[in-house]
Amino acid sequence: MKKIILSCLIIVVILIGGGLVLQKVNFNRLGADQLYTQIKGQGKMIEDKIDNGEKIIRYEYKLPSFNKNGQQQTLSFTSPKQLKENAYLMLYTKKGKGVTSYQEVAKKDLPKKVSEKLK
Repeated sequence: MKKIILSCLIIVVILIGGGLVLQKVNFNRLGADQLYTQIKGQGKMIEDKIDNGEKIIRYEYKLPSFNKNGQQQTLSFTSPKQLKENAYLMLYTKKGKGVTSYQEVAKKDLPKKVSEKLK
């Protein structure tokens, strides 16, 4: 009887832990390279219609980006909203997928070589 209760308890703990991991971990960022960019311009507005006729608006940005060593790449990505002018972003990229995620960062959090390039 104790073994059954212990087994059920272990299964519940594993399920709860797995659920928390799925909620907290952004899998688009796992194993991704990090590049940095600064928003310049308002982005190109793209309007799409989904099957039910509803309009979806996205903004496309094509910006120079830098890795932590200061090497430049030009990357293209979309956002569901217009991003703040002059905001600094950390872009998460994967080979074959392009930009998979991004987050705003403060200028003080940029690597030194990147900060020199993004003035």
